Amino acid sequence: MTTESVRFGRAQLPDRQVEVLRRAIRLEWITIGFLVVTATLVFLVLGNSQAMKAAWIEDLLSFIPPLAFLIAVRLARRPPTVRHPYGLHRSVAVGHLVAAVALTAMGLFLIVDSGIGLVTAEHPTIGTLNLFGITVWLGWLMIGVMAVTAVPPVIVGRMKLGLARELHDKVLYADADMNKADWMTSLGTIVGVLGIGVGLWWMDAAAAIFIAASIVHDGVSNLRAAIVDLMDARATTFDDRQPHPLAGRVDQYLAGLDWVDRAGSRIRDEGHVFHIEAFVVPRDETVPLAAIEAAREGCVALDWKVQDVVIVPVPELPDVVEAVIPPGSGA
Repeated sequence: MTTESVRFGRAQLPDRQVEVLRRAIRLEWITIGFLVVTATLVFLVLGNSQAMKAAWIEDLLSFIPPLAFLIAVRLARRPPTVRHPYGLHRSVAVGHLVAAVALTAMGLFLIVDSGIGLVTAEHPTIGTLNLFGITVWLGWLMIGVMAVTAVPPVIVGRMKLGLARELHDKVLYADADMNKADWMTSLGTIVGVLGIGVGLWWMDAAAAIFIAASIVHDGVSNLRAAIVDLMDARATTFDDRQPHPLAGRVDQYLAGLDWVDRAGSRIRDEGHVFHIEAFVVPRDETVPLAAIEAAREGCVALDWKVQDVVIVPVPELPDVVEAVIPPGSGA
């Protein structure tokens, strides 16, 4: 992956983002690698524990975000075509939506399944295992596996957060957020297994419901964010906590041009990049084409995430945009 060849659609990535993208792809492959190991180990010591089953299913679901990220990044690099004039950046939002639906649906299933076990008072049992001639309670192996496998996701998840911010990638952020919270799943599973060991059978089902509720929480929050993005809501930061500051930078830049009386824009978040429709009220009725083209190029130069900009001279700004008036204009 050379610097010259790395684009998101027609947006050329700066050297810094190229390196960040390399690291993100590498981390996602590492994530898939340790998920294969984790899911296999958990399956081998699964037993009859509802909490262990919920943890194993969560491990399987954890494959979806990194796979969605890797596929979306590959698709997003394709240039726009006549059929797809905005490029394939929406693949990021589609991947986000698919991961969110899978998490929500499976979390709800686990809540119902574990709830039935709790209501019907199913008493799970954990047997023993002959290991090198020594009889070992299988619960200790379960606890050991959960304790060991809890560490890598937390470390990798925190590393992904910074990368998601620099790439403006919400799928990567969702994956990082899930990884970062995986220690709660491991802790809940350990509590459930210990509950079976001391005769508190209900703790296993309760731990499974706790894990399932965590899955549903991740799913619903990501589902809400994915739907909002697909409905072309106001562009936000990668974590959906506030409006993206790039909108203000574009408006301030345009309002600062000597031929512009006031400006306002609306931004469509396409995934990694933005499509911007900027409306300007000119000081004079006649605006040279060269001035409009220079303004467009100036907006593109503000940030690599600005892929498409349309400058529209209008007599009045639309109601859906916030006007920015140049200082000292007297307006």
